[in-house]
Amino acid sequence: MQAGTLGDKANPWGVATFRTLKTVQPRSATEQVAFAKWLDQRSDREQARADRIHGGEGVIPVPLWIVLLLSAAIIFIFMLFFADSAERAVVQATMMGGVAIVISSTLLLLWFLDNPYHAGVGGLRPVAMERGIRILDQEAAVIGRKFTIPCDERGTPRGG
Repeated sequence: MQAGTLGDKANPWGVATFRTLKTVQPRSATEQVAFAKWLDQRSDREQARADRIHGGEGVIPVPLWIVLLLSAAIIFIFMLFFADSAERAVVQATMMGGVAIVISSTLLLLWFLDNPYHAGVGGLRPVAMERGIRILDQEAAVIGRKFTIPCDERGTPRGG
């Protein structure tokens, strides 16, 4: 997601999951309920994945950025017309600086919200996934088994 290329490929688990689903034949009522619940959860995971991919692409369109930047420039120029030779430079600088800081910080905030997957302060990180892996490792240790993650850090399935 950070590189912006996740949406360029099909989900590598989609085909494997489809093949597995074709082989399942739930017979009892309990199996059918469990299978239906599993399908619901799978659908929720796929929708969440699609939402994350969409969010990684940015949601603020280019025309809106153009309007925002143009508006910022016009407001800054408009503030220049408030210059009054009777006022001290500190007063004029405070007025101009205040407007410039508010507009700049708003544009930076919009850029930040439009690019959520980045390294550094405030960037979205895979904290929940890492926590889930730690919990699975702890549970595997309790039952005396080794848990092997079936994919690498890029989500590509491992052989075997």
